[in-house]
Amino acid sequence: MPIGFFLYLRAVMKYSFVIPVYNRPDEVDELLASLCTQRFTDFDVVVVEDGSSVPCADVVARYADKLAIRYFTKANSGPGQTRNYGVERSAADYVLILDSDVVVPEGYLLEVERELSASPCDAFGGPDRAHPSFSPMQKAINYAMTSFFTTGGIRGGKRKMDKFYPRSFNMGVRREVYNALGGFSKMRFGEDIDFSTRIFKGGYSCRLFPEAWVWHKRRANLRQFFKQVHNSGIARINLTKRHPGTLKLVHLLPAVFTVGCVLLLVLGFFCPWFWLPLALFAALIFADASLREGSVAVGVRAVAASFVQLLGYGTGFLRAWWQRMVRGRDEFEAFKKNFYK
Repeated sequence: MPIGFFLYLRAVMKYSFVIPVYNRPDEVDELLASLCTQRFTDFDVVVVEDGSSVPCADVVARYADKLAIRYFTKANSGPGQTRNYGVERSAADYVLILDSDVVVPEGYLLEVERELSASPCDAFGGPDRAHPSFSPMQKAINYAMTSFFTTGGIRGGKRKMDKFYPRSFNMGVRREVYNALGGFSKMRFGEDIDFSTRIFKGGYSCRLFPEAWVWHKRRANLRQFFKQVHNSGIARINLTKRHPGTLKLVHLLPAVFTVGCVLLLVLGFFCPWFWLPLALFAALIFADASLREGSVAVGVRAVAASFVQLLGYGTGFLRAWWQRMVRGRDEFEAFKKNFYK
């Protein structure tokens, strides 16, 4: 028997990492390698293959003698239901949800343990960062997703326009709470914010652990990134329909930015001065990203990534507003080509 199997039988761990996977064996390899370096070791790992055509079974097998790890396969049902499947097959006090495209620093779990020992809570999450080895485009996309100037700091930044909602790339939940809430819903996008919203609505305590961060690879190019954030904009309207009253100013800003960009571009053909606000915003992003990342190359790409982030989210938000709020279509019928292929 693999050593990992005996480690699992030895005792129920305090933490279980639950990792849903869809066609990402190389990234899973990097994630599992990083889990082997954890300084706090009271954990096991559950990897669930969500109907992948490129499975990671061989990758997981290489870690059987290094981690208390188990591997499952199932038909494709989306990330939320795949996480639920994994949690049902774990037994730890806390479940830690990670996306398969993250890498955790060696002190990650030690920081989680320190935070919970100092002040216990029912759910928590941490921010994400760009690893030094990431490509300039990956760093630029990471900047666009974490900068105060593009997302209002709501993903764990020190400056923020709304309270922190844990997201599925780096989320922890006490098992009893997870079970009481029924885990993730059947939403195919935005399911993590739906879950976080239900955690708050249930009266459970939820905190940001600012030093329990992960490196997040994100999308590799702007086309993939646009699709991701466009779907996030759609999901925000779906979340608003599910949870009335949760729509905040920060969620509206990308749509306002999108409409503003169109107006300024059109007016700029009659008077070029109307293009000045866009140029100033681009200069702000370039300067901030270049200083933050120490790279002009990243700064240039961050300008493009930031416009893609805001316009992608904004167009998705406006599209969903029209389909769901104006036309009254339901979530499945309106967006089955986006989420339910």
